[in-house]
Amino acid sequence: MKKRKVEVVVISDVHLGTYGCHAGELVSYLKSIQPKIVILNGDIIDIWQFNKSYWPDLHMQVIKCITGFMARGIKVYYVTGNHDEMLRKFVGFEMGSLEIVNEVVLNLDGRKTWIFHGDVFDVTMQNSKWLAKLGAKGYDSLILINRMCNYFSERMGRGKLSLSRKIKNSVKSAVKFINDFEQIAAEIAISNGYQYVICGHIHQPVIKNIKGKEGEVIYLNSGDWIENLTSLEYNKGSWKLYHFHEDHHRVMAARAKTFKDSKINSNELFENLVRELNFVKP
Repeated sequence: MKKRKVEVVVISDVHLGTYGCHAGELVSYLKSIQPKIVILNGDIIDIWQFNKSYWPDLHMQVIKCITGFMARGIKVYYVTGNHDEMLRKFVGFEMGSLEIVNEVVLNLDGRKTWIFHGDVFDVTMQNSKWLAKLGAKGYDSLILINRMCNYFSERMGRGKLSLSRKIKNSVKSAVKFINDFEQIAAEIAISNGYQYVICGHIHQPVIKNIKGKEGEVIYLNSGDWIENLTSLEYNKGSWKLYHFHEDHHRVMAARAKTFKDSKINSNELFENLVRELNFVKP
């Protein structure tokens, strides 16, 4: 399959190391594109819930795809999030084309785009981190239950459903939090003269205009690879949301690849990674 050329791709909230991560689909997507800039907008590796006993080969394949971009000289920004907050100690670190940062500002065709994860707006994160971590574990459990329900639902011909999305959309406080989150991000972006502001964190993929007291800005959220399986792509002067579920041919390829790659040995993947980074001569 010929790779699609993408000027900039933004991916967030992959949560590698958790049961909810759709690593197979993400691998299929990453192998389908040829980007100039890759922005990993936080929560790529879920260090909060990291467990050495759970790291499937497909999760390693995601890392391999990212290092593959680096090996080809493609600029990769790793923007820190709350689930991978330990990396904030290494902000400013550069290795080849990889750079660890708290935010990215890009000038795209004369328009400034401000990119950051977004957990800085989360009051729960700032004041009750233990509660946020407890919520993360509950969310991961909910995803597992959701997958089980979808298995039986599809067998009965009723299609898929999203329990977490239904809960978010039905709880008034959750809806208010999302609206406040978006408005705050927009207001700050407008006051700093940005034309676009991109966040992750809340797992709500969207592109929309938001008006503030001093003007308006285009707010974007890259979504996640737990439920929505979305990314943001910039090409020829405009942003668009990529939805993996709408790409039926690639979905089928991902399912086949998931079965195939599940048999790959982790040691083999690591050896390939070492060769790609030129740590040893082939």
